[in-house]
Amino acid sequence: MVRVGSPATTSCKPRQARKGAAVAARLGAGVGLARTSYFSGTRTGVSYTVLALKWRPRRFEDLVGQPHVVQALANSLADNRLHHAYLFTGTRGIGKTTVARLLAKALNCEKGIVAEPCGVCAACTAIDAGRFVDLIEVDAASRTRVDDTRELLDNVQYAPTRGRFKVYLIDEVHMLSNHSFNALLKTLEEPPPHVKFLLATTDPQKLPVTVLSRCLQFNLRRFTIAEIQAQLEKICTAEGVVADSAGLKAISRSAAGSMRDALSLLDQSIAFGGGKVEGAAVAAMLGTIDRGHVLRLLEALAAQDGAALLKETAHLDELAPDYGAVLDDLLEALQRIAVLQLVGERPDDEEFTALVPFAGKFTAEDAQLYYQIALHGRRDLALCREPRVGFEMTVLRMLAFRPAAGDSAPGSRPVQPARATRVAPASAPTSGSRAPQPEPAQRASQGAATSPAPSDWAGILQTLDLRGPARQLADSCDLTANLGGVWQLVVPAEKEHLNTQQLRARLEAALREQHGRDLKLTITVGKPGRPTPAETRRTNESARVREARETIEADPNVRAVQAAFEATLEPDSIRAK
Repeated sequence: MVRVGSPATTSCKPRQARKGAAVAARLGAGVGLARTSYFSGTRTGVSYTVLALKWRPRRFEDLVGQPHVVQALANSLADNRLHHAYLFTGTRGIGKTTVARLLAKALNCEKGIVAEPCGVCAACTAIDAGRFVDLIEVDAASRTRVDDTRELLDNVQYAPTRGRFKVYLIDEVHMLSNHSFNALLKTLEEPPPHVKFLLATTDPQKLPVTVLSRCLQFNLRRFTIAEIQAQLEKICTAEGVVADSAGLKAISRSAAGSMRDALSLLDQSIAFGGGKVEGAAVAAMLGTIDRGHVLRLLEALAAQDGAALLKETAHLDELAPDYGAVLDDLLEALQRIAVLQLVGERPDDEEFTALVPFAGKFTAEDAQLYYQIALHGRRDLALCREPRVGFEMTVLRMLAFRPAAGDSAPGSRPVQPARATRVAPASAPTSGSRAPQPEPAQRASQGAATSPAPSDWAGILQTLDLRGPARQLADSCDLTANLGGVWQLVVPAEKEHLNTQQLRARLEAALREQHGRDLKLTITVGKPGRPTPAETRRTNESARVREARETIEADPNVRAVQAAFEATLEPDSIRAK
């Protein structure tokens, strides 16, 4: 028998109400207890707060490197154009959870929905301390089951206890199971007006598209080395830590775009250096090598000196380095050499200064090839039982697979002996063996008197070292004139797509190697006056195929097989060798 006015008559769903209140209290209080000591630093026996927590931004204006996110959120808050679900993506340690907490503060600040939370009211301080009951933080990596999600959503329908909005901050949301996402979808699409969802993830590709389509997505970018270094300098100044530029830059580079990683490394460097952050101490802590080793490796590569490469590797091995990090430094140096070759010197960046001489010692092809070999070697290094062996094979592979010297800019690479197997054009005497071609210097001195006739373009192509698309371009052209060192080619309209600047340059280089350095090449679109080498080759192949077909059809053995087995000859299957 139920009495009037008893607790059972005060709510239509007493069990759900009590359950929802219990969940809210457990989640809110649990999160608060878990975070209070880190921010306040008052737990018994704890007298130091790590820099990553102590310097976590408390206002939007304190955020570094995310102006696109701050501007969008500030504008929406100022205009009161609020979405019910926000998704923050990006790599670790760049501020996803921090931005979400700042947004929660702006939504629940006692001064109203503001673009910049005050940071001093009860709601703001409670959120900073991690004890705001209406900010429910969930680590999806530890609550992946569908039952956890359903339990979490049981109290969505109830109004917030203290704040203006009940905010669900779900970190690493991509770790939820498919059933958990399905349980979340309906609430995420049409939540009550007092609920906001703030989702954070490092891997948005794992989220269902049905979830992505219901969220406003903000992609936080990685920090640059300069941004991290500037923030570290600011923190060291405020904390009274003696730090030099070399040490802070080494930390900034090792952080790989993560501010949290940089602050953790700064904490470690302060402890390692006895309260100081110095370049040598940071390098020893990180296990990085002196830049001089990379420069000496580049010198040995430029000189094509395998013995010097192995000697420098032996010196490196005495330091017990991380060979993966050495290859990373070598990759970075080769990338900068390629930049110098393309855009020239960059005096505003000291990292390029030491590499300026190498821009002239390597050809562009060598720099690109060495980069690819180092990249593949870095990937395969983990497969080697002995890292030093994998590193040595990587640098030796750069020498082994370096292309033979061809026509290149003067001084860019050592001159190799000329090939002795060049053959003459088709018009040369044909008694026994073909006469060898004169050397390039001799051909240049002979002038236009030795220039081949325009009608002999097919014979000229046989002497050129051309492959791939450049060979296709040459085969599709016809030589119309070669007067005064200017060679004029014509290419049909249907092959015009081959007439690119890069392929013309390769064809011109091959012609210069055979017929003098002062040669100039022009290619125009038109109708060749006679069959091109490609057309001639196709005609010859067709004649050979026709001859082969006729021979097979007349063969008595083939006819006997046809008669005995009522077989049919397939003419299209016949190929000429």
